[in-house]
Amino acid sequence: MLWTANTIMRKFSSSSAYYQNKLKLALIGQSLFGQEVYTNLRKQGHKVVGVFTVPDKDGKADPLAVVAEKDGTPVFKFPRWRVKGKPIPEVVEAYKAVGAELNVMPFCSQFIPMNVIDFPKHGSIIYHPSILPRHRGASAINWTLIEGDKKAGFSIFWADDGLDTGPILLQKECPVEPNDTVDTLYNRFLFPEGIKAMVEAVQLIADGKAPKIPQSEDGASYEGIQKKSNAKVNMAQPTEVIHNWIRGHDKVPGAWAIIDGKPVTLYSSSMLSGSVPTGQPIEVEGASQPGLIAKSGLILFGSDGKALQVKNLQFEDGKMIPASKYFSSEETASLDLTDDEKKMAEEIRVIWKGILSNVPAIDDTTDFFKSGAASMDVVRLVEELKQKCGGVQLQNEDVYMATTFQSFIQMFVRRLRGEDQEEELVIDYVTKDINNMTVKMPHQCFINGKFEDAEDGKTYNTVNPTDGSVICKVSYASVADVDRAVSAAKEAFDNGPWGKMNPRDRGRLLYRLADLMEEHQEELATIETIDSGAVYTLALKTHVGMSIQTFRYFAGWCDKIQGSTIPINQARPNRNLTFTKKEPLGVCAIVIPWNYPLMMLAWKSAACLAAGNTLVLKPAQVTPLTALKFAELTVKAGIPKGVINIVPGSGGLVGQRMSDHPDIRKLGFTGSTPIGKQIMKSCAVSNLKKVSLELGGKSPLIIFSDCDMDKAVRMGMSSVYFNKGENCIAAGRLFVEESIHDEYIRRVVEEIKKMKIGDPLDRSTDHGPQNHKAHLDKLVEYCEIGVKEGAMLVYGGRQVDRPGFFMEPTVFTDVEDHMFIAKEESFGPVMVVSKFKDGDVDGVLSRANNTEFGLASGVFTRDINKAMYVSERLEAGTVFVNTYNKTDVAAPFGGFKQSGFGKDLGEEALHEYLRTKAVTVEY
Repeated sequence: MLWTANTIMRKFSSSSAYYQNKLKLALIGQSLFGQEVYTNLRKQGHKVVGVFTVPDKDGKADPLAVVAEKDGTPVFKFPRWRVKGKPIPEVVEAYKAVGAELNVMPFCSQFIPMNVIDFPKHGSIIYHPSILPRHRGASAINWTLIEGDKKAGFSIFWADDGLDTGPILLQKECPVEPNDTVDTLYNRFLFPEGIKAMVEAVQLIADGKAPKIPQSEDGASYEGIQKKSNAKVNMAQPTEVIHNWIRGHDKVPGAWAIIDGKPVTLYSSSMLSGSVPTGQPIEVEGASQPGLIAKSGLILFGSDGKALQVKNLQFEDGKMIPASKYFSSEETASLDLTDDEKKMAEEIRVIWKGILSNVPAIDDTTDFFKSGAASMDVVRLVEELKQKCGGVQLQNEDVYMATTFQSFIQMFVRRLRGEDQEEELVIDYVTKDINNMTVKMPHQCFINGKFEDAEDGKTYNTVNPTDGSVICKVSYASVADVDRAVSAAKEAFDNGPWGKMNPRDRGRLLYRLADLMEEHQEELATIETIDSGAVYTLALKTHVGMSIQTFRYFAGWCDKIQGSTIPINQARPNRNLTFTKKEPLGVCAIVIPWNYPLMMLAWKSAACLAAGNTLVLKPAQVTPLTALKFAELTVKAGIPKGVINIVPGSGGLVGQRMSDHPDIRKLGFTGSTPIGKQIMKSCAVSNLKKVSLELGGKSPLIIFSDCDMDKAVRMGMSSVYFNKGENCIAAGRLFVEESIHDEYIRRVVEEIKKMKIGDPLDRSTDHGPQNHKAHLDKLVEYCEIGVKEGAMLVYGGRQVDRPGFFMEPTVFTDVEDHMFIAKEESFGPVMVVSKFKDGDVDGVLSRANNTEFGLASGVFTRDINKAMYVSERLEAGTVFVNTYNKTDVAAPFGGFKQSGFGKDLGEEALHEYLRTKAVTVEY
């Protein structure tokens, strides 16, 4: 009965949309947009009684027609609705016969008569990609960019007898990013949000709640379709105006200029931030100064002296080249094909013929686009070839670069042979002469194997905590950058060589990466020191040293990941074999903290990569530089593009998008417990992505009177002050047996007074600056609360009187269990000490476990029985006995309770990035 009741409730809940008001609809239009609107309206329970779309082109139906015909929906393909301005009676009668209550026009290139527009009970609604009344007409998205609008959007309006003048039903808007193109605006907002809005609009009409807001003529504009003849760039304008003109005409009709005495069409423009790269000068008609052909593209200058960059150029004969190749664009000598390559060329000829069905025969001079191919045909060609030739790296852009059959075959063969290698990695380094060396630091996003500015050009300062000075500006990634990074990682996993690579070869690349990290260990340690405040000697040994060990350890695991065979009951008379396979998850996201920037990267990404995944990683906003240097080394190691992507930026923007992204299958996070909870919630709501969390701690360290006092003092101090206390497993609370308490505190204070506080690059420094100013302020406040609540401040508790973010090593005693500092993590150099009665083992265990955290713990005693008794009862993921901070790449690391779940390091870490598939075979 309970099962039945639950089933009924599920049916009722899942069908709630069905019982809303629904309409009979006629869809008039075309394109993928129309297809998606059609599909989503039907999902919502509306009945589409007829689809009116364009005739087949070259034997291929429009996407809207394809899906409607598959569903059995009546489809009409009228070439036109009017002749000489008058409706065609039989067309109108065929339309009226379907009995629609509302016309929905998601994208329509035909002129529809008013007796069709007004015929349904509810009239007609139209989608228009601008915020009406601005940019009426057929090129609204283009003009949004050309005019430099700061906002884009769309309108759904009631059709009338004017041109985009009907009353508004609803509008939505989005910001225009500095380097947005027609494609990015459409794909990011106008397409996905437009589909949702069309469905919303129809439901509002069905419910009788749809407004009709008259359009104002204030600010109204109408712009016609641009022609090639008037798309010439006026170079005597500010750079941003030129940039807007180019991107507003990309890809149709294409803005052009006279360059080197020839008309050249310009594609893929972006504003240039940072220094202008070096390049070979080239004459640009009407420009205030010559352009430059640089490794990154064509650099153009406006009248204000600022610069923009153009990625691709197209000549009058239709040939398109990367702008960086302008001076080497002469045809490469033809290749002599092997017999196998000739056979493959004929197979490709068949694919071309299947797409260009209107062409009698495909010869060497057949031009893909002049023969009628469109953008969807480019996608089909690329995907068919990827399917046929697994592992080939082919992009849509490659088709635009080699448009004739002969040039395409030449390009394709070179790609297969490996002769068409990637360009040398271009890095706009920030360099500093420091620590007796010159360090070279990348500072841009690393996406799909390239360093590039954030899409919106935003940057932020990363600061040296030793003196508060700005090290450099770092790209501040946007949601669009995360989306590009995820797309690159997904492509690398689904279609790139990484997903098809022999595991042993994958391990070889990770070994090579570890070797490169070792070659650059002094530079990495120096960058880590100036960006995070870590003492250089510790950065060299632990931050960098353990990172190298981690990659070597997991490189060795690549070819040892195994499933198992499982004996099951046989399905007699047949027999069965059941086995399991361990498979990578796909695209993984990794969000790392600021206390060990490189080491936390290594702990998570090494296991992720060894398992065969690709990744998008967000370094902490305040410590991005070693992650970006690491990205440079991955390219040198030969790791394919798209496998590793680094997007510096804010957690609220970049981290949140990672949590929400539907193509990410796993997120690994190290950070605070409140943020971990938010991430877990977002991951569940988005697509139930797998999560591992290493969160806050308040690790207890119990010191018994029978301990080795010298060792307990030394290790106890290390448990608190290691890495300036910015250590996830730091002993947040020390319990010292009463009989040795005073002696222990006296000796600790004596040792603190010997510690040298100062420049972390000085090899004799013991204690460096805290990571950033906000954290220092939080530590000072933490100590003030401790004093206010009555704890005894024995030493420290203040900021050091010197430049930078230095905190005195601090000791509190007489800390009672109810106090704030007894319960909350400081994440800094603050020793919090409580005493316990001699011999009260169970009592101190109860106090030690009285916390919601359970990351680490420790005990010091010479009594092995007591040590084992305590270690068994401490509720923590790691227990140290007569030592502390002793982690190893082979030992699993992770917490209990609100310190998170999942493991870093060791074999168990691999399972965080794998899934288990069971396969049963009957034979």
